[in-house]
Formats: sequence, structure tokens, C-alpha cells
Amino acid sequence: MTVDAHTARDAELVQLLTPEGERLEHPDYPLSLSDQQLRDLYRDLVVVRALDLESVALTRRGELGLWPSLLGQEAAQVGSGRALGAGDMVFPTYREHAVAYCRGMPWLNILRLFRGVNHAGWDPKEFGFHLYTIVIGTQTLHATGYAMGIQRDGHHGTGIGDTALAYFGDGATSQGDVNESFVWAAVYNAPIVFFCQNNQWAISEPLERQTRIPLYRRAQGFGFPGVRVDGNDVLACLAVTRRALDRARTGQGPSLIEAFTYRMGAHTTTDDPTRYRHSDELEAWKLKDPIARVKAYLSRTGLANAQFFEEVDVQAAEAAVELRAACLALPDPSPDALFQHVYAAPHRLLEEERAAYETYLAGFHD
Repeated sequence: MTVDAHTARDAELVQLLTPEGERLEHPDYPLSLSDQQLRDLYRDLVVVRALDLESVALTRRGELGLWPSLLGQEAAQVGSGRALGAGDMVFPTYREHAVAYCRGMPWLNILRLFRGVNHAGWDPKEFGFHLYTIVIGTQTLHATGYAMGIQRDGHHGTGIGDTALAYFGDGATSQGDVNESFVWAAVYNAPIVFFCQNNQWAISEPLERQTRIPLYRRAQGFGFPGVRVDGNDVLACLAVTRRALDRARTGQGPSLIEAFTYRMGAHTTTDDPTRYRHSDELEAWKLKDPIARVKAYLSRTGLANAQFFEEVDVQAAEAAVELRAACLALPDPSPDALFQHVYAAPHRLLEEERAAYETYLAGFHD
């Protein structure tokens, strides 16, 4: 038994929906949703998975340079994403595709980035969703600085929104940037929520190489609360994130959420997880599938029937087909796009490099 397997069994795990689809109550995290809201959460999970799988397929066909799949982590992302308010700002890593979806951002914008046809893919202000961060952990400092800016702009403690939510993985907790952001957020009581998707593997390194205690307990050492939630339970992730955001909005400072989940696929499409983890581990986590448990709950309570599930499947399949066509139709950028948006004003060295590059390309015209 690994260290984390032991602690996962003993630690408090907030859960509102069991893998079998049984609804639970938690005294600290009450959640009241309408029947339609429950069905919409299921729809989110199914559509997001279909779009993610289509993105993997596009990469295998050579249409994308790379793809970090979120397979298995849909509930953590949809639950937390649907907890956000319109005025909140998300600081993602490079795998929060479902959070972007919940923020209203077209999935195609993400594909533009991984297809390499523009510099970033979207306007952070438009969607309340910052740019993807490839360098591990740096976005937590960006988010903390943003949250401190909220304080200085006078929004802190008003309860009207405007918080920061920073996503990162279990491996990122070993980075200095993440721990520094914890220090700053705690000392300044910043309105921020740290959301760790503990998917058990930092590429090929297991969690036991990152920590000897459950990750959520680290928050106590920095002076703010931490909680571990079932990351495959969309209801629990929604309830826990809502509460943490409410704390931040009302001047109660930062929180750390550890969503205990599992990366069902490869780290990215360049990775082969069969080289470092056993198939029985994967099979065990399949029994905790985030979509299956919501479907079981909707079925056992009579909130959805076979026709509804079929309609959702059709909608998800159609969304995947539309995404594929839109991706293939993306135009290639002109070569000089490489030099656009580098500086706010004209820059002599950049113009010299542009001219040299144009001369280089002109040599191929014959």
C-alpha cells in the first residue's frame, strides 16, 4: 500500500454522491439543486468528455501538436467551474478544458493554441479565464497577485464576486512558486481559492514522491483551511468550491481544495502511462467514474429516462463532429504573425528580426 493510499482511506473525504449513485448529505457542505440543474451537470460531463476524446483523436491524426487529456477529471473541473461567479478570474494550468467550457469559452479556442495558429487562443478578460500556463506552478503566483489587486481595488470583502481561483496538480505542490503563493495569500488574507487536482501522478512520478501527508493538510501550516473532496463527485466539488469562494468574497481569506481524483489517460499524448503504472490501478478507478455515478443517481431517482440519456449522447457526438470540422478549417497564420503582439510599441530589434526573416523566406520563392 502506498503512503497516499493509506491516508486517503483515513482522511476526511467530502462526498455527496457515491460511486453507486447514492446521494449523501454533509453538514458543512449543503447543496440544493433543481432537477434541471442536476441534469445540466450530467450534460456538461458527457459533452466535455466527448470534446476531450475528439481532441485526443485530432492529435493522433496530426492535427494538433499536443493534447493533455482531462479524462477522469471531468467532475473536479465541471463542479468547480460551475461554482464560479461572473466576476471571478480563473488561473489554469494546461488541462482545465472543462473549466474553460463552463466559463463559456469555445473549445475551439483551446485547439487554436495546441494547433499553433495563434499566440494564446483567447482574451482572458472576456471569459474570466486566464491563459494556459505550461511552466508548472507559476499561475498560483499570478493568481495571488491578482487577488491582492482585488483587495487594493476595494472589492475585497464586499461579497459581490471578484475572487481568484488557481488550478494546479499534485506535482506542482512540490514547486517553490506554489508554496510562495501560499505564504503571500495567507499573510495578506487574499481572496483566492487554490484548487489542486490530485490525479495521483505528476507525469510518471506517484504522489508518494511529492508528499508524506494528504495535500490538503499543508494549508494548515500556512494558516488557512484545507479540505479534501472526492474529485470524481461533481456535486461535492460544486459544494466545496462554492463555500471556499464565498469565504474569499466575504473577507475570510484563502482556502486550499484537494480534489482527490485520477488521471485516466496519459499525461499528454506524448506520454505512455503503461510504462510506469499498473492496469489494475486504472481498473479500480474506472469503478469511480464521475459520469457513471451521476447517471446512476438520475436513473434511480427518476430524474432522467433513457430518452434523456440518448439525447445527451447525440448532443455530445454532434459537438465532437462540429469541433473536428472547425479545427480542420482553421487557417494557417502568415509567417509574420510570429512577430505580432510581442511588444506594445514598435521595437527596433524585433523589426530587424522581422526583416531578416522575410529575406530568408524570400529565398525559397524560386
